[in-house]
Amino acid sequence: MPRWLRDNALTAAMLGAFLVFLVLQSVFGWQTHNEELAEFGAAPLSWPAYLTSGHFAEAVFENWESEFLQMGGYVLLTAYLVQKGSAESKPLDQTDRPEDDARRATPQSPWPARAGGLPLVIYRNSLSIALLLIFAGSFVGHLLGGTAAYNQEQALQSGAPPIGVWDFLGTSDFWFQSMQNWQSEFLAVGVLVVLSIVLRQHASPESKPVTVAHAETGA
Repeated sequence: MPRWLRDNALTAAMLGAFLVFLVLQSVFGWQTHNEELAEFGAAPLSWPAYLTSGHFAEAVFENWESEFLQMGGYVLLTAYLVQKGSAESKPLDQTDRPEDDARRATPQSPWPARAGGLPLVIYRNSLSIALLLIFAGSFVGHLLGGTAAYNQEQALQSGAPPIGVWDFLGTSDFWFQSMQNWQSEFLAVGVLVVLSIVLRQHASPESKPVTVAHAETGA
């Protein structure tokens, strides 16, 4: 295995799987959407045209939205809350890590840690900020795609006039789509937090070592 691939294998595997499943989602979604169009006697879409449709955008961003909300929320919550015995929690008596103190910055430290001031304040929270910004962008993508998909569906079924983005934001349909994903994401993380108390996966940084007691907190 080339060294660059070995050093970045986890990222390559995750992004590779993402691309494969995104393409498969688009293909199966395209087929499903054309079946729906056929039921109403509408012309089918080409695959490239489907990729710009509200049906596809809604499905993609609806899921990204929940994923990045969960990840951003998780990063923030684990900074302040603990769970005794969980590998996903920091130690019970830990407030801040010594390495987070900018006074311990070295020449090899990232430049905001050496610069101090506002760059340091932003950098200290940059991971959660980035994740929540991606959530916000995905939320907007879900809203725009969902509005387009809703208007097309209403036009096919009843010939109803289109509604605006703010009108769709106020529909139960939009929030049902969001909540069905949000709740599942936080359930999955909550289950991981609890199961990591008593279960192990050797060699994984998401697990405590196999020989460590259940009550010990932190990976």
